[in-house]
Amino acid sequence: MALKVGIVGLNSIGNKHAECHTQDELSELVAVCDVVRKRADDAAEKYGAKAYYDLKEMLKNEELDIVDVCTGGLENGSWHFEPVMSAIDMGKHVLVEKPISNDINEARQMVDAASKKGVYLGCNLNHYFTPTADRAMEYMKNGRIGETVYCLHKMGFNGGEFGYNRSRSGKVDGFPYFHIKAFLAHPFSLMRYFCGDITHVQAFASQPGFRKSAGDVMLSINSIHVRFQSGAVGYLLSQRGDAQFGLGGWWSFETGGTKGAFCIENCIEKLYFWAGDRPGETMGQKERIPEVLDTGIKDFGETFPRRIHAFLEDVDNKVYTEDVRASGRDALATLEYTWAVMESCENAGAIVRPAKLPPLKGDPNAFVG
Repeated sequence: MALKVGIVGLNSIGNKHAECHTQDELSELVAVCDVVRKRADDAAEKYGAKAYYDLKEMLKNEELDIVDVCTGGLENGSWHFEPVMSAIDMGKHVLVEKPISNDINEARQMVDAASKKGVYLGCNLNHYFTPTADRAMEYMKNGRIGETVYCLHKMGFNGGEFGYNRSRSGKVDGFPYFHIKAFLAHPFSLMRYFCGDITHVQAFASQPGFRKSAGDVMLSINSIHVRFQSGAVGYLLSQRGDAQFGLGGWWSFETGGTKGAFCIENCIEKLYFWAGDRPGETMGQKERIPEVLDTGIKDFGETFPRRIHAFLEDVDNKVYTEDVRASGRDALATLEYTWAVMESCENAGAIVRPAKLPPLKGDPNAFVG
């Protein structure tokens, strides 16, 4: 039986989620909610759901399994806390857009509330719900990477000074850390997914002259060096339309180890794998011809239905709450790293240790037998 879903926030992202739910056999979109009545009414008509203009009314009148929170707000996350906490309080499972919040204390409260209530809290960290990431993880699990040594991640919007157009939105303009808070959830989620928890962060943030001349305070260029718990190191470069990227396009993720390396290009499009030396070979003895996975997928939007389906699967399969993919705790980790980035930037690139995540309790059923 399909899971009954209600969506809160019906702007562009909310409509994208709605399209995914209406096309997924595990989902039945029964309600849509937005304080802007026209958005709710238009979505209700388009998707065959009931319109609400107040979340409390939707939660009171609908027998929902899942509340999908697609609100935005200041720095793309200030309107997540109230709907998430209200849904959790009513015992609903929640999928929330990224970043989980623009406030670290609110994020911590959301994760704690979901844990105490025993409901699923997931976040739309959709960049590793792809065929390329699946194959890359296979390489890692099969030992073809070996001991992880490094990762290099580049993510941003291609652009430059001629295409610059300062945003005057009250949700963006005037916030120096907008890009850092709104954007780093995705790259940090990738780095942690493949390489584990981050223990040390060193960061520098800047902006090009054309932003300064326009009075734009956004720190849109981020250079971030990290150390993982495993001892591996990583580097992240992100920028928001300030420059043109070269090889790898707008998005590339490379991880190398003692036996091999892989690189994903443009998130969902291509994956390359290079095998390292074999026993008896001299280091660098032969040309390395990579294995290539070309998915043929060019539309980044295809990451949304894949991620949303995974959350529906986890709820439908009744996985242990800590085992939900791209969980609230995972999203909290990305925000803890983001806060460490800001602290490092404010202290001239000092090394910062992110706050510890809430401990995992473990599934008692996994240890029976």
